[in-house]
Amino acid sequence: MSSSIGMDERMNDTWTLPNGLRVIGERLPYLRSVSIGVWLKVGSMMEKPRENGLSHFLEHMVFKGTEKRTTRQIAEEMDAVGGQINAFTGKDCTCFYCKVIDEDLPLAVDILADLTCHASLDEGEFNKERGVILEEIAMDEDSPEDLVHELLSRAMFGEQSLGQPILGTTELISGYTRQDLFNYRARHYGPANTVVALAGNYDPAQVEALIAEHFGPWTSDAAPADIPATALLSGQRVIKEKDTEQQHLCLGFPGIGYGQDGIYPQAVLNNVLGGSMSSRLFQRIREEMGMAYSIYTFPNSYLSCGTFAVYAGVSPKNGEKVMAEIRTELERLLRDGITEKEYHDAKQQLRGGYLLGLESPGGRMQAMGRSLLLLDKAVTPEETVRHIEAVTLDSVMTIARESLTAVPNIAVAGKGAENFRF
Repeated sequence: MSSSIGMDERMNDTWTLPNGLRVIGERLPYLRSVSIGVWLKVGSMMEKPRENGLSHFLEHMVFKGTEKRTTRQIAEEMDAVGGQINAFTGKDCTCFYCKVIDEDLPLAVDILADLTCHASLDEGEFNKERGVILEEIAMDEDSPEDLVHELLSRAMFGEQSLGQPILGTTELISGYTRQDLFNYRARHYGPANTVVALAGNYDPAQVEALIAEHFGPWTSDAAPADIPATALLSGQRVIKEKDTEQQHLCLGFPGIGYGQDGIYPQAVLNNVLGGSMSSRLFQRIREEMGMAYSIYTFPNSYLSCGTFAVYAGVSPKNGEKVMAEIRTELERLLRDGITEKEYHDAKQQLRGGYLLGLESPGGRMQAMGRSLLLLDKAVTPEETVRHIEAVTLDSVMTIARESLTAVPNIAVAGKGAENFRF
């Protein structure tokens, strides 16, 4: 089995196994740790309506035993070396990852390959884990902030796959069989849909041999992942009455898709408007008006589209007033623009936060893995900093006008939601 490793002055390694699995690494020899993740191009946006929740269900089930390890053995082997192992499912990917000291990297590769390629999907564990996921869905229902974000997704995307919850629904999860998981895994889990990313202190020759040994024999009939085209809706309103102390409000606008140039001006706009304690919305609604403890803006970026949203948690008696004030601040930004000071401060905040994040090998691993998986390339830190520094005030205002002039989608959850006057 052969592969070729390419290196640049940043000590990066990239290669592809004969079965199509891609590997990307960044060596950080001043560390004693390595963060490594297996990234699969499968998430809730790839699910058909009658498959909703299967990506997340499968992510849970790989930890419930493999052909050579029980659930307990997986946990004990990682705990015995002081390592960390976890996973997550998103709209567009699934990731299994570990952090270990450098000498325990062989164990991490072995366990991650075992989970990815050899999970047994045991019948008894399947039925138990179904109950765990149903409890997770109930827990999200009891978290109104999580709930209102799900409602906003439904408002923005309707019946399209991006409008589906990552966890699935109680009805669907209750009805799935073990065979459904086998069928779903066979269609989506395969080396051509997978990236292994690592960052930390490692020997590239050792890693090449380890990954060839544990992932090289993996074969699959999985088809290339299909990313569905998505159309954002506008002007939709979704409410859910719940007996809570607060109302939870979300406004959603069009944003920038993952990998598009406008992602950097959008990030600066986010910092100006609601991404920090010095932002306009935080200062106006929390500090000046005292009407919210939590208020913020946030972008979400997917391959097919992006969104830009505002969230606030407020007393029910103040909900309509806060909503009106949010819209006033948005209109003021569009009418008067942002100041040179706001622009420079927000850009420096973005640059500083990004550079601080590079001190985490886990953060580096995640950035490389997701980028290579979804964009077929990895953007270097130097490129990212150049993109940030190239953002102009005009480009920020262009993104603001493209996004914030759209008729927003609105979600309201909590006490008084049914009587909310929009």
